[in-house]
Amino acid sequence: MGPPPAVADVRRAVRLALDGMAPGSLVLVACSGGADSLALAAATGFVASRAGLRAGLLTVDHDLQPGSADRAADLVRLAPSLGLDPAEAVRVHVGTEGGPEAAARQARYAALSGAAERLGAAAVLLGHTRDDQAETVLLGLARGSGTRSLAGMPARAGLYLRPLLGLGRRTTARACEGMGLKPWDDPHNLDPRYTRVRVRTRLLPALEDELGPGVAEALARTADLCRDDADALDAWAGRAYAAAAGRDSALSDIGGEPGAVVLAVRELEGLPSAVRRRVLRRAAIEAGAPPGTLAASHVLQVDRLITAWRGQRRVEVPGGIGVVRRYGTLVFARHPASPIS
Repeated sequence: MGPPPAVADVRRAVRLALDGMAPGSLVLVACSGGADSLALAAATGFVASRAGLRAGLLTVDHDLQPGSADRAADLVRLAPSLGLDPAEAVRVHVGTEGGPEAAARQARYAALSGAAERLGAAAVLLGHTRDDQAETVLLGLARGSGTRSLAGMPARAGLYLRPLLGLGRRTTARACEGMGLKPWDDPHNLDPRYTRVRVRTRLLPALEDELGPGVAEALARTADLCRDDADALDAWAGRAYAAAAGRDSALSDIGGEPGAVVLAVRELEGLPSAVRRRVLRRAAIEAGAPPGTLAASHVLQVDRLITAWRGQRRVEVPGGIGVVRRYGTLVFARHPASPIS
């Protein structure tokens, strides 16, 4: 008799994610103890051993709740029984920049990347599900962040793999039940102070009530479609950026400051706005603007230096970066010279 259907579904998803990985590679599961990551951890331990891979567990202690260190230690002790070795708890300090959710996420990913590098891991598996994807799409839509934001989370992004994006939370909960595992329910996941919690507990259920079942699946499908479009536009924008930045000394001289990015306006004027604004966003980031705080409104202001040029003054973007138009170029720098048409 085979495993329960939910267990088989999670294992299948992990098997597909790990397919083609070199034998002997170490894969790590980021596990909080919740149903999603716990089901992922157990399935990875099962699949990896049969695929000639090594599997381990990382749990991040954000030190935000009483008893968090004890819960992390419990997961480390559980790991060998799931076929996961090594297993480590990494304690982090969560700052305040960008709000509590963003700060915790930043600290968590920094810890996971550092541990993976130290242990020589080929991949880190994350337990995000289809429901998480739907929440991400709705949050991106509410912020007006554009196609890339609506594309949600990719199944693969460098070191990180998300095998469960095609499965819902109900499946992971049933998988834990089928494997005799008891997930830990993080109180923060029900705290309405957090935007994502309100989306999860209020907005998505309301949409399901008003529009019928299948909203999460539809939003996740939208993310897949948007990602294909965004990838194509990003590739086009990459070529356009290279053409506009050029490599000649004349553009470098106009910039006049180490780290400045200079783009030729003539290379940008004929581009579709979706491509041109991607080029401008990349230029701002290359010059030092933090990606997390560079909003569409900032990029639109810079774009007007091309599409509605009237001798405007310096445009400010996050990170202390200013943008001016000089001698038929856009200069992105911390102290760009005065605009000259």
